[in-house]
Amino acid sequence: MVVSHSTPPVTRKKARKSPAKTKPTPGAKQATESSDIDEDMSRESLIQQSATSVEDDMGEASLPRASTVPSFPPLPASAISSQSLKSETRRIPIPPHRMTPIKRDWVNIFSPLTEILGLQVRMNVQRRCVEIRTSKHTKEIGALQKGADFVKAFALGFDVNDAIALLRLDDLFIDSFEIHDVKTLHGDHLSRAIGRIAGQDGKTKFTIENASRTRIVLADTKIHIMGSFQNIKIARDAIVSLILGTPPGKVYAGLRTVCSRLKQRAL
Repeated sequence: MVVSHSTPPVTRKKARKSPAKTKPTPGAKQATESSDIDEDMSRESLIQQSATSVEDDMGEASLPRASTVPSFPPLPASAISSQSLKSETRRIPIPPHRMTPIKRDWVNIFSPLTEILGLQVRMNVQRRCVEIRTSKHTKEIGALQKGADFVKAFALGFDVNDAIALLRLDDLFIDSFEIHDVKTLHGDHLSRAIGRIAGQDGKTKFTIENASRTRIVLADTKIHIMGSFQNIKIARDAIVSLILGTPPGKVYAGLRTVCSRLKQRAL
């Protein structure tokens, strides 16, 4: 038996012809170079434009926007007259121990309120309060608040002549605090603290008032000071140091230095 092997036919790959390389002409070469240069320049211009736009956006975001200053024209006379027609009432309570002084000095109390501020005033004995109200003669908008501060100052214990300064000056205030706000004292320690503030025959209190140009009312454990903001701070610091146990002589020395500085600033 004869076995015959058959070999597959060999297929030859056809060789691909490579395209003939043609040398570019000088005109075409210049055209391609110019097109490349134009593309590069357009890319650079686009990059610069995007960078400038980003910088402008960042600059606008970082810089605050210019705001226009609002202008408020003065109110017409009709608006002011309409406000004055609307009456407002304020009720100031009076402590029981101040009812007798307010009855005694009632003429000196309601005269400034009616003549200077043009308010209507009455005393309600049953409710133990003073009621004040605006009228057609009230010309100032803050007259009601000034009148309430004046009556409240008298109710706290200030003299009438000292309280009238609240009506005439705009930079006067009243500050109130208690001894327990500074230091918790009881019994004899509290009595000695009150004695240090008042002094013998009120000498220490008068010295603080004259040095700081204020008025002080010492009502049991409550202390009321009337004056300007800076002067109230000077008097309050002196009183706080006395409550904490500082000798009066040291407080006097501190008040002298403060008074000398105030005189130099005034000059």
